[in-house]
Amino acid sequence: MRDTRRRFLQNTILAVPAIKFGIMKRSKEGSRPLVMSTWDSGVIANEGAWPVLSTQGRALDAVEQAGIAIENHISCCVGLGGNPDRDGYVTLDSCIMDEKANCGSVAFLERIKHPVSVARKVMEKTPHVMLVGQGAQQFAVQQGFHLEEQKLSPEAAKAYKDWLKNSEYKPVKNIERTQTNKGKGPFVPNRLQDGSFNHDTMGTIALDSRGDLSGMCTTSGMAFKMRGRVGDSPLIGAGLFVDNEAGAAVATGQGEEIIRISGCHLVVELMRNGASPQEACEKAIERIIKRDPVRAKDFQACFIAISRGGDTGAFAVHPGFNFAIWNSEIENTVFDSKSYFSD
Repeated sequence: MRDTRRRFLQNTILAVPAIKFGIMKRSKEGSRPLVMSTWDSGVIANEGAWPVLSTQGRALDAVEQAGIAIENHISCCVGLGGNPDRDGYVTLDSCIMDEKANCGSVAFLERIKHPVSVARKVMEKTPHVMLVGQGAQQFAVQQGFHLEEQKLSPEAAKAYKDWLKNSEYKPVKNIERTQTNKGKGPFVPNRLQDGSFNHDTMGTIALDSRGDLSGMCTTSGMAFKMRGRVGDSPLIGAGLFVDNEAGAAVATGQGEEIIRISGCHLVVELMRNGASPQEACEKAIERIIKRDPVRAKDFQACFIAISRGGDTGAFAVHPGFNFAIWNSEIENTVFDSKSYFSD
């Protein structure tokens, strides 16, 4: 896997211009299997998913492995090393959904390393869709997950220490992207000094060789949020939605704005009604902006989508969003997304 990541870093600048800002269309045989993840750090998630998809495995298993891969990676925004809430505690949100509308979710989960796997257990072992807080943690332990000690990544610990100086809660759009490269074309993943990626919510959607879709979303949430805050990521229909007859979508960015339009459900319903994945993502972003064009200048929201036929789309409020794709034609490559506003 490390060799794959190294080859990716070496080849990204050469590979991206061929379809820079473009959205991949399916080949004559269809782009199956296919995995698509948010942000440049999606290369890590895709590395977890591809071994499953390339051996004719289920999309559901692939997206769970994508979540596990990124949760294992030292990160500011996903997993136990992520940014804490304003009281200093890391709380994790995740959801997963398969081709039959089976879904599971956890929110405000503490001290469990793999919330995406707990979400799958909620889906498979309970009559419910979502468990939260202490109840989610209790269920996880009952299912054999271990309680871990909270240990912030060095970057997250430093960011929290700096934040405490003013204790101002102000989400920063595109904190995931290096300012030196913002809006300047092919994007090389931004590794922090501790070796981590700096990114927001990780979302993955996949289409397997059978033509079935699944998706997952995992995050430690908005940095320094109010204790108890939950965003769109664990909410089926907001941060993730899958419908095998139409397509799948996952979101990242300012969760409150995505929740207000049931964003991923909207994207999928637009595809059901004939829109391409690209058109659906654009229309959803336009609806977010229409609510409050002035406020929209200060936050980021983004969608990626896959149709049942294997076409893909991505769109954001602002420049700076990117995503990673891996299929039989494209090996784990990052692309810049189009956006409503320009620099």
